[in-house]
Amino acid sequence: MLMHLSISPHLHHPITPPFSLSLSSSHLSSLSFPSSPFPPLLPLRYNHRYLHRYHPPRALFESFQPVIEATSVLTAIIIVHEGGHFLAATLQGIHVSKFAIGFGPVLARFVYPKDGVEYSLRAFPLGGFVAFPDADDPDCGIPANDPDLLRNRPIVDRIVVVSAGVVANITFAFFLIFTQSLTTGLPVQEPLPGVLVPDVRPGSAGARSGLLAGDIVLSSPSVSDLVNVIKSNPEKSLNVKVKRNGFSDPLDLKITPDLSQDGTGRIGVQLSPNFRVTRLKASNLAEATSLASKEFVLLIAAVFEGLKQTFLNFSQSAEKVSGPVAIIAVGAEVAKSSVEGLFQFAAIINLNLAAINLLPLPALDGGTLALLLVEAARGGRRIPREVEQSITSSGVLLVVMLGLFLIVRDTLNLDFIREML
Repeated sequence: MLMHLSISPHLHHPITPPFSLSLSSSHLSSLSFPSSPFPPLLPLRYNHRYLHRYHPPRALFESFQPVIEATSVLTAIIIVHEGGHFLAATLQGIHVSKFAIGFGPVLARFVYPKDGVEYSLRAFPLGGFVAFPDADDPDCGIPANDPDLLRNRPIVDRIVVVSAGVVANITFAFFLIFTQSLTTGLPVQEPLPGVLVPDVRPGSAGARSGLLAGDIVLSSPSVSDLVNVIKSNPEKSLNVKVKRNGFSDPLDLKITPDLSQDGTGRIGVQLSPNFRVTRLKASNLAEATSLASKEFVLLIAAVFEGLKQTFLNFSQSAEKVSGPVAIIAVGAEVAKSSVEGLFQFAAIINLNLAAINLLPLPALDGGTLALLLVEAARGGRRIPREVEQSITSSGVLLVVMLGLFLIVRDTLNLDFIREML
């Protein structure tokens, strides 16, 4: 499953590839819903509305506890997603054969004697799946005409099962925001003068001028204004006033933007609105519902805006697509800076997972839903199994290949790995 992340400079980020997917079980009527709520396509877009202070995910594995916290959050979201599929099936009396958290070798396994469902915990906790009996399997033991096989259920029943993972993630996201409003409080952003510089690329024009991460540029009132000045003045010296921690008076720096390939200037730094975050805590359930609803709508809008920008500007956004390593790194950074931030980190991931999985692509829930809609349009005539398997398997292979590539790339980009190479 794929996921896009729309995050902010103080808290969120959005993945893991469906490595738990079994290519031999890819027929939507008899198979499993492989998942990793964090598929390998996750553009990490930094949305300052939701994060307090964003720190680049470079040296995040230096402390192990935040990594465990971030991984635990992702695992919980996987359980919620797969639990949605599982409950939708069992509540309708549909046979389920397996419920797995993680992928790879089985670490622990338990078979519930009443219904024969195998529950397992696997070595790599960044994925999961719910599997359904396949009557074509000689070891199945269930007659091919059993009405409680998923493949034999009406289209509506199958749609409910397929879409339940997305519904579970959306519901869980709202629950997290609601809980946050009652406990730690929701973040409220108070604008401050200047533009924050969260990160400076080594060797860039910004670094050569003396800019440091954490500096606040006072010369421009907004990020867009500063970007316009930089772009329109390649290879021209700019006078910039900077506020820096430890200095009582602003510093005067001269920055000469490098000339980029498109003819505009660039200085190689990350820019973010400067703001202070306070917490708004609900005093009762009614107020919590109101606050959570407003925040929930804002988060959904941010997710879809991020998706739109990714597809409209994919050539520019491709490098922001990240895999599970980068997502855990960002989650670990959130945990290090603010445990409260894990609420919105988890909510954003849930919403991104839901949005990405609704895309009509093979190997995603949306792809399975698309096949079911085609079946409905054909008057209930099933798509040939071979065609369906071919479509799904091709999507699975693509997702797995993308996931492997992103895991390797993101791992090599971690600071402590780069220092070893």
